[in-house]
Amino acid sequence: MIKVVGLGPGHSDYIIPMATQAISEATVVIGYHYYFQFIQHLVHPDALCIGKELSEEEKRAEIAIQHALEGEHVVVIGSGDASIYAMASIVYQKVAEQALDIPIETVPGISAFITAGSKLGAILGHDFCCISLSDLMTPWTTIEKRIRAAAMGDFVTGLYNPKSKKRYWQLQTLQRIYLEYRSTETPVAICKQLGRTEEEIKITTLGDFDVNDVDMFCVVLIGNSQTFNYRDHLITPRGYLNRKPETGSEIQQASFSEITNNIPQNTLEKDALWAAIRCIHTSGDYEYIKYLKTSEQAITIWHKYLQAGGTIVTDVTMVQAGITKGYISKYNNKVVCLLNDPETLKLAEEEGLTRTQAGIKLAAKKYPKALFVIGNAPTALIEITDQIQEGTLSPTGVIGAPVGFINVIESKERLKTITEIPYALITEKRGGSNFAAAIVNAAFTLEQAKL
Repeated sequence: MIKVVGLGPGHSDYIIPMATQAISEATVVIGYHYYFQFIQHLVHPDALCIGKELSEEEKRAEIAIQHALEGEHVVVIGSGDASIYAMASIVYQKVAEQALDIPIETVPGISAFITAGSKLGAILGHDFCCISLSDLMTPWTTIEKRIRAAAMGDFVTGLYNPKSKKRYWQLQTLQRIYLEYRSTETPVAICKQLGRTEEEIKITTLGDFDVNDVDMFCVVLIGNSQTFNYRDHLITPRGYLNRKPETGSEIQQASFSEITNNIPQNTLEKDALWAAIRCIHTSGDYEYIKYLKTSEQAITIWHKYLQAGGTIVTDVTMVQAGITKGYISKYNNKVVCLLNDPETLKLAEEEGLTRTQAGIKLAAKKYPKALFVIGNAPTALIEITDQIQEGTLSPTGVIGAPVGFINVIESKERLKTITEIPYALITEKRGGSNFAAAIVNAAFTLEQAKL
């Protein structure tokens, strides 16, 4: 029988009862000779104690197997937790390689980074990882990949084997990599000889971190982007005070913030950028920042117009349905769509027009100062631009987002030539009713833009 036992950081108060019992029942105890000072009071007087050097882990495992095969109750000791960078791995591996039928058990201990986390307060409050900087058995190229991944992933990070006489450069390299991804103000804790009389904890920052303060008896903890220092405590929020958005308005606002924080570089003015954000929110596609084009201050002009109760004319009911009802109710706007009006049907038949074109032509007579919003039919946009060009129509503005393949590009090119009327359009063959409505909603809510 082999039990691999973690002793914790060294103080007797940190040795758990299971470990105490295992050690007292052992007939053979094997470990790094330095650790025996912590368990002499627990070892049976008749037990055989075998101390080895730091570099003799494999030898310790082989000796443990030899004594176990002879029927001894063997305990292999190590500091911290036996399964974390400690003897459990090599003992189990050796037993497995030889396909031996030896009962084997790991008795947990309090690890260095858990001890450090407790001493510091709450630095391990969210996702964390541990990295050993020892390259004796792990290639540095592998260690560096893990360092970069942890830094990029914003993990709170515990560093084992951070430095020794021969391992003097790795920690400084890690610091340089972390500074590529973390603020210089990121909290760092150097925890030395934890749980022992020589215990010393120093809290600093990633920018001020001096690798010369670290030796082989230290574990180093690096906070994530949320970790903060309060009265010598390091606290990493779990998120209880920043719950996920739940209501519709909260989710929408969180979405806008996410888009704003990740939007590609652009030269759009604030009002046009807000409209672009609404279009990206509608599509889930950041590319739409390239497809929105507006005349100068168009969204700002419409913001004032709509909040003063201005009328909106749409070509299809889907645009009408997409404009937020709460805004219409709040500002007493009229949203008109004559697509299915009897007069529209009659006009379309008499003049050989599409229903959308006829509906817009009729609306132009009834609401000549309205904001015209086209989200479907290129013929409707052509009708508006032709009337503006002829001087028979002077609306408050035109939103052109028809979608399709026939006459779409031509209708939008017409709109681009209009200089005296504010306009917005979705370029190329892209668009649709949802984008047309999104631009209107952007105009309604311009004061909400946090840009």
